Amino acid sequence: MIMERKNFLKSLLVGAVSAPALLSACGKDADEVTPSTDSSTTGTTGGTTTTGSGNCTVAPTETEGPFPTKVPASYVRSDITDGRTGYKMTAKISITNSNSSCAALAGALVDIWHCDAEGNYSEYGGSGMQSTNYTSVHFLRGRQTTDANGLVTFTSIFPGWYSGRATHIHVHVYTASGTSLKITQIAFPEGTSSAVVAVNGYKKGMTGYTYNKSDNVFSDDTAGVEIATVTGNTTDGFQLTISLGVPA
Repeated sequence: MIMERKNFLKSLLVGAVSAPALLSACGKDADEVTPSTDSSTTGTTGGTTTTGSGNCTVAPTETEGPFPTKVPASYVRSDITDGRTGYKMTAKISITNSNSSCAALAGALVDIWHCDAEGNYSEYGGSGMQSTNYTSVHFLRGRQTTDANGLVTFTSIFPGWYSGRATHIHVHVYTASGTSLKITQIAFPEGTSSAVVAVNGYKKGMTGYTYNKSDNVFSDDTAGVEIATVTGNTTDGFQLTISLGVPA
């Protein structure tokens, strides 16, 4: 049973918690995650979406989840693969200023992190939250500074998935001086011709996969603000692009 986060802390006092329940903590506070087998192409976003000047949409604010990068400034790098195997993916993320009609935001710090092909995160593990111990490694985490066009580019692998969540990437945007501007997440398109289907969960397949419309972070994104554009294939690799508005 997927446990609401508000019950998670209580559970620490009364006994062990199942791994799926703990993994669901990567979703919204006090939201329940129910795995779905619906293959609908409807993408949806979580968090609160607001608008800035010029009707510019602000990326929804989301949880960092239970696996944020512990020392982000230590991983200033464009290639975040760090030895993990999987289908190559290039992620191009554009950051815009929602307080200035979505003009490109240069000089912003952008951190990203995501799980590997098996659904595991680096810097964590050896516990009920994640049985495999990856506490001493730092794969699939990195920081870049936006260029004059507000763009950062990362080389990575296509993320895997784990119980209770759709395929996703975490993003944290800061000012150049380190002031937090936005914590959000990136969703992936779904459907019969999508990259999610092509990757097919790596060795896991798609049985028990949670689709965007049932994901407790993305399920309320009726406008698809958090859904990236993903092109490519398993032979040549994938290309992900998305523009995220932040109030700077």
